[in-house]
Amino acid sequence: MKELTRAEEQIMQILWKLGRGFVRDMLEYFPDPKPAYNTVSTIVRILEKKGFVSYRAFGKTHEYYPNVSKDNYKKAYLNSFVKNYFSGSFQELVSFFAEDRELSVAEMEEIVAMIKKQISKQRSNDDE
Repeated sequence: MKELTRAEEQIMQILWKLGRGFVRDMLEYFPDPKPAYNTVSTIVRILEKKGFVSYRAFGKTHEYYPNVSKDNYKKAYLNSFVKNYFSGSFQELVSFFAEDRELSVAEMEEIVAMIKKQISKQRSNDDE
């Protein structure tokens, strides 16, 4: 899956929130100063060519909706990010945040609890 540019991602975030919408609907979610209608329309058409967005035609106007779920994009993006910046190691990613991002003890304990929960879940699935 291709990565999105910042502008494409901004539009996808809006579409994921809306579920579906026309360009004028998307424009309402942009902060001021809002981009031009034609700019948003062009980016949406690029997203369509990339396979991220589809549309339903209503005469000359189109109602757009996401083809790619936010969760699927998030997974693909994170895997690519970890591969490119942490040699494909999620352990290195966690270590980076634990050491360099100055996580609080409470935040680290919460992460450990989530990991323990997932370990238990995977173990119970393996036992089935």
